[in-house]
Amino acid sequence: MPKRYFERLQTIDYLIRIKGTGKPSQLAKRMRISERTLYEFLKLMKDLGAPIEYDRYKESYYYGEKGGFNIKFTKSLMTAAPMM
Repeated sequence: MPKRYFERLQTIDYLIRIKGTGKPSQLAKRMRISERTLYEFLKLMKDLGAPIEYDRYKESYYYGEKGGFNIKFTKSLMTAAPMM
């Protein structure tokens, strides 16, 4: 999977968290992707448990609960046991 896929996912997540997505057509244009691709990202995020909702008055997506995605490698403080 290309690196930009994860970067786009992180950007969409950020914009949802700050309630700054705008309408789907605006968000897709901002992300330089098609609306269909945007809906695929949103479906993936929902399938992974994100409570994404849309506010018609504010014209923005938002999370129904506090939270967000954290897509990066995190080093563990524990050392791995040697393989036998």
